[in-house]
Amino acid sequence: MSDNELHRQFIEKAIMLACENVDNNKGGPYGAVVVRNSAIISSASNQVTCNLDPTAHAEIQAIRDACAKLKTFQLTDCILYSSCEPCPMCLGAIYWARVEKVYYACNRQDAARAGFDDEFIYQEINKPPMQRNINMQQFNTSSALKPFELWSLNDKKILY
Repeated sequence: MSDNELHRQFIEKAIMLACENVDNNKGGPYGAVVVRNSAIISSASNQVTCNLDPTAHAEIQAIRDACAKLKTFQLTDCILYSSCEPCPMCLGAIYWARVEKVYYACNRQDAARAGFDDEFIYQEINKPPMQRNINMQQFNTSSALKPFELWSLNDKKILY
């Protein structure tokens, strides 16, 4: 099977998961698949409404499951396939997991037309914290750096 056929197969799986999720009314119309060495490691759909968890996006669910199955917090040799371009939260998780590559079907404009508009979050990220719609202020305290100081002294820490 050619690479292109493999990519199509995994994208179609993500789309199928998204469609099934809509049919089952378990969450939003999103699906994701994590693949390593041309084999599916994990697959998931959006579980926001059924889990009452705003972070239970398909990509996040698939990343969590893949990490648990592979017993690692880094997916450096994995590819993520998603039914839609990842939102800012999922994009952050993808970078933290160090996924090798991402393929997606729909883009964020397609999602916006369906009522899932993340553009305001992309705009908020570029604003200084105090100018965001949800005001964010640094609260200075003498103990603020203590966790980082302890971290830098810990010779048993696992870097990530």
